[in-house]
Parts: sequence; C-alpha cells; structure tokens
Amino acid sequence: MELTVTTILIAFAGVFLICFMKGAFGGGFSIVGIPLLSIVMDPVTAGGLLAPLFIAMDLFALQYWKPSTWSKPDLKLLLPGLVTGIGFGYLVFRFLDHHAIAIVMAVTTLAFVGLWLISGGDVMVRPRSTSKAISAGIASGITTMVAHSGGPPLAMYLLPLGLTKEIYAGTTSLP
Repeated sequence: MELTVTTILIAFAGVFLICFMKGAFGGGFSIVGIPLLSIVMDPVTAGGLLAPLFIAMDLFALQYWKPSTWSKPDLKLLLPGLVTGIGFGYLVFRFLDHHAIAIVMAVTTLAFVGLWLISGGDVMVRPRSTSKAISAGIASGITTMVAHSGGPPLAMYLLPLGLTKEIYAGTTSLP
C-alpha cells in the first residue's frame, strides 16, 4: 500500500463514516466504511487497520444497547450461522488470495445496493426466514472474520424485517 494524499483522505473518510455513523446512529451508512477503504488498500489491511477501533466501538455499543434492544428471535437464527461463518472465514482468510477476498466483498456490497435499487428504494417489510437468516449469518461471519465487514450481509437480512431503529441498532451491536 502506497501512502498518498488520496489514501489518507479515503482512509479518513472511511474511519469517519464508521465511527460517526455507528456511534451517532447505530450503524446505517457505516456499512460502506470497509468497502470504501478497499478502494485504496486491500480489505485485509483495511480490516487490520480498523480492528482496534472496532473492538473499542463494540465494547461501548454493548454497554449502550442493552439486551432489551436486541431482536432475540433474529439473534437465535443469526448466531449459529455467524459462528459457522467465522470458522469458515478463518479458513478463507488463511488460504484465499487477498484479491479474491476484495472481489467477494465488492460483490456482496454491490448485491446489497443492487437489490435496493431494483426494488426502487422502497422498504417492503418481509417476514423472518430461517434460511435467509442462516445464510446472512454465515456470510456475515465470513466477512467479519476476513475483513471486519459483516454489516452488509446482516443489513440484507435485518432491514426488510421492519425493525425499529433501536431494535435494529441493538441487534447489530451484538454480532
């Protein structure tokens, strides 16, 4: 990674988005932080750069978002997939080329945006789906383990459920 003015500006924007949006609004637009940083550095480096920041943010988030703000039915569906995905993510991280990781992250993020654009930006509340929750959990576990970017797969599952802002933010603070 070459340290240029562009790299510094994009890294600053990514860190700002992650910290401000997650801290002030409980997530939301912060899911684009790692993909944004991946423009100027490989996603594994971006994840390593941000790991200490994520740990600190998660500790504070768990203090703020108490269990009363968690969607327990969704967590029961998501957590087994997350644990499985983290284990699989470890293997991916060890054996997969970093360029392939960047491509997978880009495809996941673009799929999220593409699905939203195809739907016309309309929010349609959908019922819980065990298979979608497990798939989202596995994808989130893998992307969390590989590049600390588990937000887009979780958002793809949780946003269509129509959760309140507090429940969404509280639920995403745990995994």
